[in-house]
Amino acid sequence: MSKLIKPEHYEPLLTPKQTEQGIKLIKDFFQINLSTELKLRRVTAPLFVLKGLGINDDLNGVERAVSFPIKDMGEAKAEVVHSLAKWKRLSLAEYNIEPNHGLYTDMNAIRADEELDNLHSLYVDQWDWEAVITPEQRTADFLQNTVKRIYSAILRTEYLTCEAYPQIKPFLPSEITFIHSEDLLKMYPDKTPKEREDAICKKYGAVFLMGIGARLSNGEKHDGRAPDYDDWSTESEPGKPGLNGDILIWYPVLNRSFELSSMGIRVDPKALLKQLEIEHQEDRKELFFHKKLLNNELPLSIGGGIGQSRLCMVLLHKGHIGEIQASIWPDDMRKECESWGMPLI
Repeated sequence: MSKLIKPEHYEPLLTPKQTEQGIKLIKDFFQINLSTELKLRRVTAPLFVLKGLGINDDLNGVERAVSFPIKDMGEAKAEVVHSLAKWKRLSLAEYNIEPNHGLYTDMNAIRADEELDNLHSLYVDQWDWEAVITPEQRTADFLQNTVKRIYSAILRTEYLTCEAYPQIKPFLPSEITFIHSEDLLKMYPDKTPKEREDAICKKYGAVFLMGIGARLSNGEKHDGRAPDYDDWSTESEPGKPGLNGDILIWYPVLNRSFELSSMGIRVDPKALLKQLEIEHQEDRKELFFHKKLLNNELPLSIGGGIGQSRLCMVLLHKGHIGEIQASIWPDDMRKECESWGMPLI
């Protein structure tokens, strides 16, 4: 409960019925824009994968996946996905998708170790997307161009939402600002990573923060990132490793920064070996996914996840993600939120 934020003077702008209609409007419109912008085809995705293949997203490497035995497969263990970061790359190869095209899917996950607050839920839903690229496109410029295209789709969706519900006023800036986590550290050396995100987002409104996962000049990471999907160790600029990042905005309803997407250019065999060594996880080279990557059986790619409930929460100006999605919340959190005028579904 200590991390729960009470929005000042909060009052829902939509009725429950309008909220549900708005959620559908946003999800339908945005995914069409995303697929058109990045040339993505929709595919069906799994809710769980077999344990021990290295396919599940390890997030920061400490979160426990929800698992269960499969009776008809000799009690083999399955894991509910954290995300589809690596499964999507396998699918690109299976569908034999050509460069500059890709796929997206509705990803539903359970993250049992999540610390629950206004933004974090046990249930995670996002548009997981992945596209094939060429060796020449593994650059910071290509990454930033892709971010701009995703952000333009977000802006168009905000415009449509405000047209449908005039009581909602747009607040996102017309452009997104790019900054590297090392530069952000130099700007705010006495602040924590979260405080630095708040400061830069309040200044610019929308930011793509690059270089997530590598250690900065102070010896610390801005945030954790698994070593086997995003390429955070490649030298995109002198002294500034990282071909990945997060799309962050300043969210005035909660008066804080707000992450909408995590994405990046994915590891090639060289970057995978380097990052596994940095994280002392060389044993993962023997897993199914990692073997295929090291044997050059998977295409080079760029990809990420865009939070569905989070995008709806922002564009409908809600104070808690539980006003958008049905999940499990502590009783005291439900009571507290009810008293603040934001009843949880």
